Amino acid sequence: MYKVIIVDDESWAIRGIRNAFDWDKYGFEIIGQFTSAYNAWEAIISKKPDLVFTDIRMPEISGLDLMKRAKTHDLDTQFVVVSGYAEFEYAQEAMRYGALNYFLKPLDIDMADPLIEELAMHFSQRSVSRNHLLLDALTSSDQDEIKRYLPIPDCEAIFYYQVLSIYFEGENKDFRQLLSLEGKHVYALEVEAGARQKLIVLMTEQRACLEGHWEQLVVNNTGINTVGISSISSQLQHMSRLIKEADLSASQAFLNEAVCAVHFEPKLHLVKPCIDEINRILQENQFDDMDGYVNGLQEYFKDQHLGMSEVVYLWNQAVGILINTYSEELKDMELEFLNYSEIKERFENFESLCSFLQDVLASILQGNSRSLHEGDILSCFNRMVAYIDGHYEQKLYLKDLSSQFFINQVYCCQLFKKNLGKTFSEYVSELRIKKARVLLKQTDLSIEEIAIKTGYVEYYYFNKVFKKHCGITPTKFRKS
Repeated sequence: MYKVIIVDDESWAIRGIRNAFDWDKYGFEIIGQFTSAYNAWEAIISKKPDLVFTDIRMPEISGLDLMKRAKTHDLDTQFVVVSGYAEFEYAQEAMRYGALNYFLKPLDIDMADPLIEELAMHFSQRSVSRNHLLLDALTSSDQDEIKRYLPIPDCEAIFYYQVLSIYFEGENKDFRQLLSLEGKHVYALEVEAGARQKLIVLMTEQRACLEGHWEQLVVNNTGINTVGISSISSQLQHMSRLIKEADLSASQAFLNEAVCAVHFEPKLHLVKPCIDEINRILQENQFDDMDGYVNGLQEYFKDQHLGMSEVVYLWNQAVGILINTYSEELKDMELEFLNYSEIKERFENFESLCSFLQDVLASILQGNSRSLHEGDILSCFNRMVAYIDGHYEQKLYLKDLSSQFFINQVYCCQLFKKNLGKTFSEYVSELRIKKARVLLKQTDLSIEEIAIKTGYVEYYYFNKVFKKHCGITPTKFRKS
């Protein structure tokens, strides 16, 4: 809800403004009404409302003075100016100081709905824009930029930080309230990270306040799928790392779709036996063991409660071993080092990743099994590419596409390199980002809407991919 304060030295005028609008319908909440401009200013300083309706002429402090003070104190508060005077110069001066609108009292009732609807649209767009800037700042290494957005007092005290990454379905909730932080001296900042993902940045002077068990957030609230919980740090420059830890933990659904709360707890040492085994199979040419090995991976990861950090480590270690051992045979396959976001984008789940590794090992042993002639295969491949071009906004997994178009997925990787000069993932990413650039230039769609229209459910990941391809974030690209 957007917080509103009404200021007018005449009580009847306050009642008129309060009763003229359907505040709840448009997401506004009146948190204060004042006939004294001095008292109103104290409330503005302490409560930091989103919007202030104020009279221009008042005996103590004028409405224009309130606006000037708010600007001097760098408050992110917007104003609508109300006056019984029709002189045009008042409107001009109010607008010059950033008033969103200006109207005469008593307010024409026919103007009430269009005005409140316009204000709601303004705050909605401003909220989206601020969220983009906030996410960009938190994932940067600029401490001053991060401090601008954190709701903590300007003091010398040491603060501790923790991040929660929440994936949810259904209604968009205020997760800060669900955390029940009242009385715990913990500041919380909520950030939209995708259509169904939120980041909660927690800050406190008392480390013990962050050592609770956020698992109850999942247990007590239907609609929440996963909560990823980062470690705790007192270093502001670690904010980007904490966000990554929380998101890695929340990515547990890649291995197990069950509802859960997951603390960041890397167990990379437990993956070493898996790495040693694939190394043994390749060095000793014991390919008869590969089916049992791959099938056993899923059970092992489940039994050891391993997470996304371990999946990334397994994949990259396996890729390194395969490329070093069979560089010539695998040169055109899509075997490359990936981070956790790229793995989630490329594979539907851990089972799919294991299946791809199994196909790669099988292709080394047997060569690629091709049931179609070369001409038929190329025809199927061209139809696959055409399908991708027309469905880039959907989830696209190579395993599903290769099955749909009757091409072995390992051989499919080779066809992408041979015919298009890039991997499947590179082709899809370049296509999506090209479309995103056009939409950013030519439409007024929000960046979240553009992310979804180009196949990215998570704005956070879309932001990273866009920056990787274009060198700047979508927000900065649109401004430029």
